[in-house]
Amino acid sequence: MISGAFAAALTPLTAGGTALDEPAFAPYVEFLAAGGVDGILACGTTGEGILLTLEERRRAAELFLAAARPRRTPVAVHCGAQTTADTAALSAHAGEAGAAAVAVIAPPYFALDERALERHFAVAAAACAPLPFYVYEFEARAGYAVPTALIERLREAAPNLRGLKVSDKPWEKLEPYFLDGLDVFVGAEALVVRGLEHGAAGAVSGLASVYPEVVAALVRERSAERGEEAGRLRAELERFPFHAAAKTVVGRRGVPIGADVRAPLRGLDDDELAELMLP
Repeated sequence: MISGAFAAALTPLTAGGTALDEPAFAPYVEFLAAGGVDGILACGTTGEGILLTLEERRRAAELFLAAARPRRTPVAVHCGAQTTADTAALSAHAGEAGAAAVAVIAPPYFALDERALERHFAVAAAACAPLPFYVYEFEARAGYAVPTALIERLREAAPNLRGLKVSDKPWEKLEPYFLDGLDVFVGAEALVVRGLEHGAAGAVSGLASVYPEVVAALVRERSAERGEEAGRLRAELERFPFHAAAKTVVGRRGVPIGADVRAPLRGLDDDELAELMLP
């Protein structure tokens, strides 16, 4: 079972964001591991996964897994896609490639009813079984929340369901997902300490993609001081287009990764680059 501080990893891109930057994966994974995280989530929201082609997502997962293997760093793979067929195909590949777990967000755009959504998750979970399967709950990105009653029913349809990654906030939206027998990973750094005190298994953090040592310390120490530091860094990054700002800062920290992002995400202009004060 996975637990602790997971970095929701950036995906290294090149050529204006049109291709994977394959040589950058290994040094980036080394940077994350050296920062003390317990694992990596590949191709999630921070990783621009929904914008990549299926073949790019498979290849990115393979590159993360290959780079993490020498350190035995667990890699979970986000496999959520617009269709059930694509989601199942990505889930099956993650299992075959050696992922530690699969996470799947509810498909965006159509507000699926419970029957459709339950079927979608069950098919995705079956495709990677017996690999641990996690529902990725993020109402702000999917456009709707996954009902907790559905998750309770999914336990029977998907015996490999192990828990959830929940990026909702405030606390009142996160708390209902603490269901008996299921692990919860908290996505919002501001809620990590409270979530851990409530029994969360860990955090899957976008900030950890840039400052792995900060989130690793936050999960282990659970202190107000660590929480304030994480909040300050997150607020600074969110003043700008997040993905481009995050990649810019990682590059400034010595990792050979460019600031390229996949359109329609955009890079930083000269004024934004000058204003971004993080090292």
